[in-house]
Amino acid sequence: MTELPFGVDINILIDDLRIFSWEAADILIYYSRIIKDKTLKSNIINLTNKEDPVTLADLKVNEIIIKRINEKYKNISWEILSEENVKLGSDSCNANADWIWVLDPLDGTKDFIQGTGDYAMHLALNYKQKPYLGVVLIPEKNELWISNGDTFWGERRDGSIVKTNTSKNKILHEMNIVTSKNHRNKTLNKLIDKIHFENVIFMGSIGCKIASIIKGDSDIYISLSLPGQSSPKDWDFAAPEAILKAAGGIITNIENEELSYSQTNFEQRGIIIASNNRKRHQLLCFQLKEIIERYDIYPLKS
Repeated sequence: MTELPFGVDINILIDDLRIFSWEAADILIYYSRIIKDKTLKSNIINLTNKEDPVTLADLKVNEIIIKRINEKYKNISWEILSEENVKLGSDSCNANADWIWVLDPLDGTKDFIQGTGDYAMHLALNYKQKPYLGVVLIPEKNELWISNGDTFWGERRDGSIVKTNTSKNKILHEMNIVTSKNHRNKTLNKLIDKIHFENVIFMGSIGCKIASIIKGDSDIYISLSLPGQSSPKDWDFAAPEAILKAAGGIITNIENEELSYSQTNFEQRGIIIASNNRKRHQLLCFQLKEIIERYDIYPLKS
């Protein structure tokens, strides 16, 4: 088993992450309440462009999580990669370091602004470009998902455990798919239509989607980014992947290859599939690829 950097005790670290996360939850919930007030909303949202709203909540959670890690673990040799710091051009993270924290302080920003409650904070600790530990906080559902290697659990603020239900043996068209509410494109819609899933669930935040798979509300999630257009980033997938893998699920690309982190611009391009059953995942990838090729839905590699 991989050992954490010298001087870091896993039990103490988990306790600290629990404290840091609920502190972040208080910030996010506070601003989510304010943002529903139309008068105050314009004072909170800083639109850098129409597709990428940045809120004070986003920035404040980013600040507090980084501050807490640096204060508590001053002499530990790890890096911190943050979505907000990359956006602001202030990130000095060494992407080649062995240990890297990967932070998305507010995944599902549009849902946060829309008031759906489908937003999350993601925090992963990657070791040699692979998620080792993951935290997904879903404030509005009072859920904190934590993974440590092959162990995972979901808990509420009072310490009670969130029920899980994974590893269902369903064939593709019997599955419930969870898909993006705000970031779907016509190509993904076409693929979903061709498969005729049992149910289509629309939800923001990849962290929320993966939690829905772990709880058994859905079975599969597909991310499809078109060539030349924006795609998900490392901070979107690192923490959710750590938790789903520990729960017995898996996230890969359409070729059933594991995700690679710290690549160019931290992008996760193409078609990415998350499912609740590791043993059947390869078959799912094959079936999806066959449908894509049959209907010429997406330009796959030859």
